[in-house]
Amino acid sequence: MDIEKKEIIDAERRNFLKLSASGAFTAAVVAGVAGTLASPEAAAQTAKEERQREKEADHKMILATAYVLGASRSYPIMQLDLKENIQNATNGKIYVKLAPGGQLGAGGALVQAVQGGTIQVAQHSLSNFAPFASIVDLINMPYLCGSNQRFTNLVNSKFWKSAVEPKVEENGFKPLFYINIDPRVVAVRKGAAGAVLTPSDLKGLKFRVPGSKMLQQYYRMVGANPTPVAWGETPSAIKQGVADALDPSVGALYVFGFKDILSHVTFTQAVPDSQVYSCNLEWFKSMPSAVQDGILWGSEMTAHQNLSKVPSARAYAMAELSKAGVQFHSLSDSQLAEWKAAGGYQRSEWDEFKVELAGSMDNFAKMEEAAGTQGKYYVHDA
Repeated sequence: MDIEKKEIIDAERRNFLKLSASGAFTAAVVAGVAGTLASPEAAAQTAKEERQREKEADHKMILATAYVLGASRSYPIMQLDLKENIQNATNGKIYVKLAPGGQLGAGGALVQAVQGGTIQVAQHSLSNFAPFASIVDLINMPYLCGSNQRFTNLVNSKFWKSAVEPKVEENGFKPLFYINIDPRVVAVRKGAAGAVLTPSDLKGLKFRVPGSKMLQQYYRMVGANPTPVAWGETPSAIKQGVADALDPSVGALYVFGFKDILSHVTFTQAVPDSQVYSCNLEWFKSMPSAVQDGILWGSEMTAHQNLSKVPSARAYAMAELSKAGVQFHSLSDSQLAEWKAAGGYQRSEWDEFKVELAGSMDNFAKMEEAAGTQGKYYVHDA
């Protein structure tokens, strides 16, 4: 590292710690993303602006995520955009205090905190809503809404708004918007195998899966050996050969540091990496109606930004992974048809899940129709 670069990094660190120590953590992270931490004057100006916004606001919203702010470059979680948009759309009536990087927990812990009112808004997996509306789990049914467009169609459909969101709201949540990241992929570790282009290429591979019974069944159907591994233990499991492959989105593979241990990544488009921002419903309803409208408009603006960010975030993650030697593969129509034929939702093996989670085959058919009907939003697919 050259001397000039080291001096800049040291200055950024000093100014970040100075702001954080003064209680201005949100100002520190905002300055960091803006690239102004190296300048004490610019960082101080950012802190002043944040203090003024907080002072002038009538309400404070704590917004918590599991991701550091810079993650949006490759994993478009858009937390800083959501903060800015809600503050602006409410004319400064709300000040959004950020808690990124898992400060207040992740996943289920954030869901519980929102439901209990400890925090007002959080990002988490859409699957975390399944205990309150079991039909949500059907997003993990292969090829139902694996592509970005089908997922976006589904969660913005009249069916979803009328059949799913009321059940979620009954349990104390107000969904603000659904975050499109990209589909899960098939990622193979170095030394395990060549490119996986057809289900037959998975034969004998130990495939890391989460606790989802649906994903475990899918990878068994397409020929892999499903191996449940907790997410926190997955990097070491891949390195040690306990598992040969895994299936996060490309952005997640980069954010969580898998780039040096993978060889091939294939876009199979089977299941979405789906996230959501949820708000405590009681707190939301306690806001004046104009502020509620501002929260929803700020969320909708951010949803548009998220959809437009998907291809550039993917491109950045792919470029960084490629530098480490990872090779990427998109499937032809005939290859994709093989995956769908082997494990897609049309197979009778999935009927039990359809009835159990959707309540009936008729309800599932409505969900299928919603996913396949182009809505008002467009999003790029890999």
